[in-house]
Amino acid sequence: MTATIPSPPTLEAEAEAPFSSSAPRLSLAPVGAAPALLDGAWWPRSRDLTAELPALTAVLDPLWGRITRVTVNPTHWPVVPRKVSVAGRVVKVGWFLAEQDPHELLLLSYRSGRWNLLVVPPLTDPASAAWLMTAASDPLGTSTASRLMEEAARLRTVSEADRAVEAAWDSEGGTPASAPAPAPHP
Repeated sequence: MTATIPSPPTLEAEAEAPFSSSAPRLSLAPVGAAPALLDGAWWPRSRDLTAELPALTAVLDPLWGRITRVTVNPTHWPVVPRKVSVAGRVVKVGWFLAEQDPHELLLLSYRSGRWNLLVVPPLTDPASAAWLMTAASDPLGTSTASRLMEEAARLRTVSEADRAVEAAWDSEGGTPASAPAPAPHP
């Protein structure tokens, strides 16, 4: 089963309401799929775990069992609280600097196991975020969270270079190739 949140809001909408209480942007690998390095991706709206974790666990608890512990690498999280209040209970939060991928969130459920989610940075453009969420949810995926982030950056660079070449071509009088005009009849 894949749980995906509908089309992502624009960055302008995010800037207006960065701490929206709407459902988390989440993509999960299908249930029963072969084990992969990642179980999906989460695209939080901010780097505030206290604000973001309750909505994430509300979606995941029915699917995976009650989430009891979360770990992150503090590289991209300005504050890592020790505990986060979630629906009248507490989820313990821990961190590992060298042992955990900086782009990954580890979730533990008391009765069901553990899951690794790629964390898509909050200000990622929607096209890159969609690619990352799809790639991280691939049940045949063999990439780590950091490798996926590197590949997304490479793809973004290639895309930007292609747009720059196209803009230069257009500015120099070039036009896109089109079908050849029919020859005039004598």
